[in-house]
Amino acid sequence: MPAFTFTLNGASTTVDVPGDVPLLWVLRETLGLTGTKFGCGIAQCGSCMVHLDGATAFSCITPIASVAGKTVTTIEGLARGETLHPVQEAWLALDVPQCGYCQSGQMMAAAALLARNPNPTDADIDTAMSGNLCRCGTYNRIRAAIHEAAQGARR
Repeated sequence: MPAFTFTLNGASTTVDVPGDVPLLWVLRETLGLTGTKFGCGIAQCGSCMVHLDGATAFSCITPIASVAGKTVTTIEGLARGETLHPVQEAWLALDVPQCGYCQSGQMMAAAALLARNPNPTDADIDTAMSGNLCRCGTYNRIRAAIHEAAQGARR
């Protein structure tokens, strides 16, 4: 089996798995990072969302071979040490999740949005978050938390 090396949450990581194994399963099963969730397996729900070179990516359909030499950030790497990302702080402050299953993907999408647009409108948020489904329907709280995080990031 070939080995694939990439940067994961700031650290160089090498895995020895078949190249067609989805990044999601490498994260969860090989590396033990279970914050990234399996939802649909066909890039329709967003539960598996990670950042790949700073952009959102559905890890359930991203083969590990395509990640070699790139940078991956998961929900476990969103905070900087003990300092939560503004999105994580807002999620906690506004009590966004109900069941919580989709929330790591939601936060990763929100963080990517704020990185490229620090002052999003409701329409910007709706567009950026359209690839993330929440069965509990907490969309209004998600939108409010993104606005809160944008304010926090500007403080």
